[in-house]
Amino acid sequence: MSAPKFTTLGCRLNAYETEAMKELSQQAGLKDAVIVNTCAVTAEAVRKARQEIRKLRRENPDARLIVTGCAAQTEPQTFSAMEEVDAVIGNTEKMQPDTWKGMAADFIGETETVQVDDIMSVTETAGHLIDGFGTRSRAYVQVQNGCDHRCTFCIIPYGRGNSRSVPAGVVVDQIKRLVDRGYNEVVLTGVDLTSWGADLPAEPKLGDLVMRILKLVPDLPRLRISSIDSIEVDENLMQAIATEPRLMPHLHLSLQHGDDLILKRMKRRHLRDDAIRFTEEAKKLRPEMTFGADIIAGFPTETEAHFENSLKLVSDCDLTWLHVFPYSKREGTPAAKIPNQVNGKVIKDRAARLRAAGDAQVAQHLQAQVGKTHHILMENPHMGRTEQFTEVRFDTAQIEGQIVRAPVIGIDGVQLVA
Repeated sequence: MSAPKFTTLGCRLNAYETEAMKELSQQAGLKDAVIVNTCAVTAEAVRKARQEIRKLRRENPDARLIVTGCAAQTEPQTFSAMEEVDAVIGNTEKMQPDTWKGMAADFIGETETVQVDDIMSVTETAGHLIDGFGTRSRAYVQVQNGCDHRCTFCIIPYGRGNSRSVPAGVVVDQIKRLVDRGYNEVVLTGVDLTSWGADLPAEPKLGDLVMRILKLVPDLPRLRISSIDSIEVDENLMQAIATEPRLMPHLHLSLQHGDDLILKRMKRRHLRDDAIRFTEEAKKLRPEMTFGADIIAGFPTETEAHFENSLKLVSDCDLTWLHVFPYSKREGTPAAKIPNQVNGKVIKDRAARLRAAGDAQVAQHLQAQVGKTHHILMENPHMGRTEQFTEVRFDTAQIEGQIVRAPVIGIDGVQLVA
């Protein structure tokens, strides 16, 4: 009887939740099972999930195969109809101890094959304490789940439900425990992080949470924020950027496009100038600030002129780390019904041009670091990351999880050398 095997597809939050499921299934005593935590962000992501399930079934013919995650939530019937699949679990159910107890106790007998409830009826997000994805360097704390916005290209609200927040006191207590266990960096994570607090009493903002953590956990060396929506950034978060050196100078922005007309068709809440204004302001407050961004290439109706505005946004916002998504039609979203879908070859070409622009920005960023001294958090004995999340290679072994102060002496590919 062997421990369950897990496969994670998709985002950082999915990876976080996989760690929680490992603990829950272990506590329940589940054995000889393969669990696939799926992504639903694009039609391609769902296709890859089906492909992965078939591969895992071939590799594990006698194991029980359980499918969960966003694709399981949005398309339970798709996966329950696959002969390779034994059970389908929704996004709420996968985080509940009773689900895993039921799986372990009587998988085939009394346990329902499909356990997927209405995600829109969920009103709470439980805080799950995850100790760093199997490393001793950084820990992730989920502070928010779900999304109240309805961008026309996005299926995620239907996989994650409406926005809901973990109360600040629970978050602070988790981070204190993590610091006591030796973690030097904590990352706040969520689906729509800047909406944190809107469903809590007094409607606090993300900046309030950040300031509270830094004040109440003085021994925490580094706090990092995952992806944010720049139009929702509040005054206190800007204040933290300006005055709190323990808040890391790296922000990943959900920008999606650089043209105002396409942004409106996407139902985004910002315009091009809002993005530029935010990045300029953040850089003025914290000159060493670096930005990552999500950008979609080939959204329906995108002309070459529209695309050029996205391409120019890379330099206009001084974006360093790009996540480029070639648009793919996602059934169930308004964008899938828009006429004038862009040709697939054109989408691929535009995505490649965006990635090339991103590569040029990375090269420029790396070059600017040579000769500077950084505080580098070691992820393994020979690799760590700077405050801006840039990878650094060491020839001499360092202590994993420690913050090492070292000068950058060169570049090796997309890594710095210290």
